[in-house]
Amino acid sequence: MQRMTPHSDPSPPSDVCLLLRAHAEQRWLSREVVPVLRELEQRDSLPEEQLGAALAYLEVIWIEAARRAAETDATYAELDTACAQLDLACAEENTLLPSRARHYHATVRTLREIAARHVARLTAIPTDGAFTHDHART
Repeated sequence: MQRMTPHSDPSPPSDVCLLLRAHAEQRWLSREVVPVLRELEQRDSLPEEQLGAALAYLEVIWIEAARRAAETDATYAELDTACAQLDLACAEENTLLPSRARHYHATVRTLREIAARHVARLTAIPTDGAFTHDHART
């Protein structure tokens, strides 16, 4: 175990940070975003008067999801920088944790992209003729 000196950096290594960030983002998507998406996609179970509020809530939690995604991606970039500075290849034995962190990040990015497609579809403004026609008069 390494002793900390007054000038040592107490922050965890970038691979650990990426694992923690990716895990936090995955939990946020799974616990907050996905249930709302499921509820909105099953509109028959949602009373019509609650639809607007549910869509507004989805937009709010999606903004938070985007913030978390940006933090995760920034941490991924830090790991890449750290590995490049140390001239490490992920295939080497001593880089197993960075490799796993990258893999977890890729998995979370896939979940994020799937959720993003659903959010975009559910929050898209209708472009049918009646909507456009009504707003053209105002």
